[in-house]
Amino acid sequence: MKKILLWLIVLATLSGSALWAQDIAGNWQGTLHADKGLRVVLKISKSDKSGWNAMMYSIDQGPDGMAVTSITLQGSTLKFSIDPIHGSYQGKLSADGNSISGTWTQGPPLPLDFQRATKETAWSLDSSPHTVQFITVDKDVQLEVLDWGGSGRPVVLLAGLGNTAHVFDQFAPKLAANYHVYGITRRGFGASSAPAPANGNYSADRLGDDVLAVIAALKLNRPVLVGHSIAGEELSSIGSRYPEKVAGLIYLDAGYPYAYYDASRGDLSIDSVELQKKLDMLAGAGPRELKPLVQELLQTNLPQFEKDLQALQKQLQSLPEPKPGTPSSKPFKVPPIGLAILKGEEKYTQIKCPVLAIFADPHDFGSMFKNDPTALATAEAIDRERTTAQAKAFQAGVPSAHVVILPNANHFVFKSNEADVLREMKTFIAGLPPAK
Repeated sequence: MKKILLWLIVLATLSGSALWAQDIAGNWQGTLHADKGLRVVLKISKSDKSGWNAMMYSIDQGPDGMAVTSITLQGSTLKFSIDPIHGSYQGKLSADGNSISGTWTQGPPLPLDFQRATKETAWSLDSSPHTVQFITVDKDVQLEVLDWGGSGRPVVLLAGLGNTAHVFDQFAPKLAANYHVYGITRRGFGASSAPAPANGNYSADRLGDDVLAVIAALKLNRPVLVGHSIAGEELSSIGSRYPEKVAGLIYLDAGYPYAYYDASRGDLSIDSVELQKKLDMLAGAGPRELKPLVQELLQTNLPQFEKDLQALQKQLQSLPEPKPGTPSSKPFKVPPIGLAILKGEEKYTQIKCPVLAIFADPHDFGSMFKNDPTALATAEAIDRERTTAQAKAFQAGVPSAHVVILPNANHFVFKSNEADVLREMKTFIAGLPPAK
């Protein structure tokens, strides 16, 4: 009898584990209690190998999901991680299988509880009032283009690295009251085509040409281009080569060396790419080309690269050792397409159209260094020196630019300082010559 009871207990336990596993497939939603509540949707499905697959969506930041790297359920304990953003979650599934209580860790731990969504309660992944179309910009390359409507001068929004046009889902409708607003998802991201990261497919001018192709396809008359972060290189590519195609450029914390290169300071990323190109040219150069190439390397490229390294060494020496387990202590691997974009940066020094450049200076690092005040103070000092110098260089090198400094703003200035950005944009656009 005791053996029978023992086996019954074992079978009940195993059956319970199987029941837990069956229960988590579906859509879950909850609010991440950070500085601002961010709604999170977790979509879990069964994998072909008797495990689980999942996608996580931060729907207040856009409808694009992040693939979950690994997800396990042992007993009632659910764990999953998203390695590219150094994020992880651990929670307990309730007895009725309808809720998960747990903690999200990406820096300081934050509470994140999920509820199983039903057809009636499910949050929409994309509730922004836009239409979507796909425009061919190159052979076998189509870009996702959003249209928020509106009337008046056309305004085109370009996202930062890793984001899509949906990052503007909350911001764009506020512009549509005065302008006709569009957004473009860069090749390689979101629903846009993703050609191989080779053969110049992601060079700055190639990405700029994509934007021009969309403008032409939509028959937009000299729109205002608005770019966040790395999109500053697309703005500068167009503003330096085809300024007549646009009415003006607006840089949203996007005026860094990839957008305006300050020769007096240099930039390690851009200078290293240029140096590598010159070194590669040595192998195939004939006697006539070799002499000026070597001279340029010795007089310009190598001295500038050494200067860049010395500046980096100085910064590294000032940084404290990262604490184990913090985001800064973990290695970060740039995805191939992101790496191709970084390697495709150019030196833009002449931007020939009206410009509004908004800088966050100093940046608000949020909770990134919440438990490490020494690292925070050091990061703020380095950031302040770098950003202030770049803003001054941008103003000096681009006489047409109106530079605005927003103290303690987030890198996503159109989110953290929405009212300020809207005000500055409207003032700038109102001062542009009317479209012909």
